[in-house]
Amino acid sequence: MPGGRRGPSRQQLSRSALPSLQTLVGGNLGNGTGLRNRSSNSVGLSAPPLSALITPEPVRHSRIPELPLDSSLLFEFLLFLYLLVALFVQYINIYKTVWWYPYSHPPASTSLNFHLMDYHLAIFITVMLARRLVWTIVSEVSQSSGGSLVRYVVLIAARLSLLTMCGWVLCWTLLNLCKNHSVLNLLFLGYPFGVYVPLCCFHQEGGKSQTAPAECDYPADHQQTDLTETPFFRSRDFLFLLRENLREQFSSPPHMPTHTCPPHTHTHTPELIRAEVEELKSDFNRRIKEVLFNSLFSAYYVAFLPLCFVKSTQYYDMRWSCEHLIMVWINAFVMLMSQLLPPSYCDLLHRSAAHLGRWQKLEHGSYSNAPQHMWSESTIWPQGVLVRHSRCLYKAVGPYNVALPSDVSHARFYFLFHKPLRILNLLIWIESSVVLYQLYSLLRSERWNHTLSLGLILFCNYYVLFKLLRDRIVLGKAYSYPLSSNSLGLKSQ
Repeated sequence: MPGGRRGPSRQQLSRSALPSLQTLVGGNLGNGTGLRNRSSNSVGLSAPPLSALITPEPVRHSRIPELPLDSSLLFEFLLFLYLLVALFVQYINIYKTVWWYPYSHPPASTSLNFHLMDYHLAIFITVMLARRLVWTIVSEVSQSSGGSLVRYVVLIAARLSLLTMCGWVLCWTLLNLCKNHSVLNLLFLGYPFGVYVPLCCFHQEGGKSQTAPAECDYPADHQQTDLTETPFFRSRDFLFLLRENLREQFSSPPHMPTHTCPPHTHTHTPELIRAEVEELKSDFNRRIKEVLFNSLFSAYYVAFLPLCFVKSTQYYDMRWSCEHLIMVWINAFVMLMSQLLPPSYCDLLHRSAAHLGRWQKLEHGSYSNAPQHMWSESTIWPQGVLVRHSRCLYKAVGPYNVALPSDVSHARFYFLFHKPLRILNLLIWIESSVVLYQLYSLLRSERWNHTLSLGLILFCNYYVLFKLLRDRIVLGKAYSYPLSSNSLGLKSQ
């Protein structure tokens, strides 16, 4: 009213009626962090850490059942069998004939032009595709070499005989190929290995790897080796890198790392979680590198290399052969992903991502009236807290946040694995799309070689899709179980 006593404004009431977080927490946190006010000054009052006043919600994990997984020997045998079928299909697409014509005008007496095939090339491709299966058999024999001396000698002799036979066949086929083909065609035989050495052997993880904590049970050979700090490798380092990468290429995956939920009240808990995430990132990148190389390697030798040795006078359907190349690569990729990234491994990554958390970068000027804290590496930040790091403002997204706000790899790790079924859903979507497209092509196919090719490949794809859908149904029910501390199917920290 005019002339009356003016009361406090709405903005003054909102500032004076409610106590601020500065009053509750103080400006100088016990862990070295500070609380920023609007004038960007810190209040010099001492207070307990933020995590002591606002306790983050404990992270609870769903307990998933043990799903059956193919052994290494069985998986390598099935993969080798699938690649042989795909190689046979590609040879049908290239060397098919019109064998159903009447005998009065016979264009061909057989269904395939066998006289145009290079048997040395087919044997060479078969040996290259069987490299993983042979090495798996050798590894399995080496692991079961206990017992009497006679059994040990027999196993050693069998292993040497198998390796010697494969090496002799490979040398014999290469010698015959060198006699009958040009140098340009011979370069295609070893092209994948020429690409593998610079891309995989010289690829180093950014920065030095942190030492794994005692709570994370990792094998000793799983640690990264710091070879040199100079940009050029010595010859000894090159040979070491080549030997280690070839060993990883031929051997089965090492022992799967384990995850231990550390207590959130422990002082070094954030450091332990970040160290565990770094180790899991290195292991995941190594598995993805193996999946990509082996899938491309398989598609190259199955579908592309036979096309390089076709005579210039030979006609074949280029579109169908290229389509077969893409299908072989996708199917091999899905099969290797489902084997090297099993549900138990994806659950391990999901648990680490739940403890890591994520930060959302905010624009300058937003949340100017809200309390802001200086980020500290030894603090577990609850959800919704605003922190400043490297002159930027971030908001805690997860219920449990220890990630480095400016680290893009931490944000990528949380995005990929905070939902445990993300990778499995992606594989199911890819394989389902391939199966549906092949069924559509089968319905519209008018040539006998197309019908036979699609029918053989579809049987292999049905098995892969069945295993993926089985895992998705079981894991979907396990993860949808209500998270409560009294549940038997839960494991809290």
